[in-house]
Amino acid sequence: MFHGLLRLSGILVLAVFFHPLAWAENATQVYTGTLGKTAIVLEVNTRTGEGRYFYQKYRKDLELEGSRDGDTLELSEGSMMDGDSRPTLRLQAIGSNWSGEWSNPAGKTLKVELQPAMIPQAPVDSLPYIVSLRETAPYEYLRLQGMKLQKGKTETFMGYTLQWWSEPKSQASLFEVVSGYSPQVRQRINQQLMGRLWGEVIAYFGCSGDYSQSSQPLWMTPSVMSVRISTDYYCGGAYPDQSNDALNFDATTGQTLTLEDVLWVGQGQPLHYEQRDDFNAGSPGSSDAWSKYRTTELAPWLVAQLLKLYPRQMTVTAEGDNDCHYDESDPWQFMGWYFTEHGIKFDPSYPHVAAVCGFVDWSVLPYSVVKQHPGALKLQLPQG
Repeated sequence: MFHGLLRLSGILVLAVFFHPLAWAENATQVYTGTLGKTAIVLEVNTRTGEGRYFYQKYRKDLELEGSRDGDTLELSEGSMMDGDSRPTLRLQAIGSNWSGEWSNPAGKTLKVELQPAMIPQAPVDSLPYIVSLRETAPYEYLRLQGMKLQKGKTETFMGYTLQWWSEPKSQASLFEVVSGYSPQVRQRINQQLMGRLWGEVIAYFGCSGDYSQSSQPLWMTPSVMSVRISTDYYCGGAYPDQSNDALNFDATTGQTLTLEDVLWVGQGQPLHYEQRDDFNAGSPGSSDAWSKYRTTELAPWLVAQLLKLYPRQMTVTAEGDNDCHYDESDPWQFMGWYFTEHGIKFDPSYPHVAAVCGFVDWSVLPYSVVKQHPGALKLQLPQG
């Protein structure tokens, strides 16, 4: 359904209409052109000189930084840690185009020609995620053109049939649900799963170092569904890092769930704020109100519940063999969560230096407690 991305490879690319978008209300612009004889896509803030580009053949980002002096851009390629060994792009504005040369310290030079990117229309069967990329992140939209997913294994999980897909270069993988829910629900769930998969592909190609991703189904019932997305990455900075995110779905509608849809311990009506790590439109909720609720109401309440349920794990011992401070609110303010057989599993959040503290297997809030504090939606939760 969504595996040959945009159907933009081959003949159809020539059939769609091209036109420039007025996405760039700021100074960041996207250009296409050539470096030597090789096709590139370049994104740059024409005021500050900060940007990036990729060779269309390889799709991997190369960082740019520099400055503008009148109609001239001088951009250094790569990281500052590379010192004087970095290549340089010197570009001159010619109307809306840029022309110049790329050179490296060894004396090699290549001609550079750039013009404003013409963005192809998204076919009618494109993923919503891809459509949003075209409007809000055309650089990424152009990066993904012509890419296809590779069909993998089929498996059954909790009675539901899953079809796995992967992108060969990045090795990012995720599945579609091919049986077990209604066609309409499957379509909504699969659109979001495949959108997330393409987002992981983008993250891989945008990382200057190492980036690896894996995923697994966690829980699937007629009412709710959870999927884990795990990443290990080092994209610059002092240390490598990792994350374990969960996508949670209302399996009766196919819509994603926020924790406040399921659990609410505040006053008044539950908030609905979605943290967005993709290129979709922002959440309609208030981030300030949501953050205040999480820090002043939810986290202290959750700590109190977990102290009752898991006093040994939550308490710092006299011997100091538990220095993760699970009994403090901070790790439980913006934590991960997902459905399990017996309750909602919470993954506390820590900075990189204490990341090991986030890997716990005991922090489950029983459904019997969750049901006493229902969220915005009426969900049929497991008995627990």
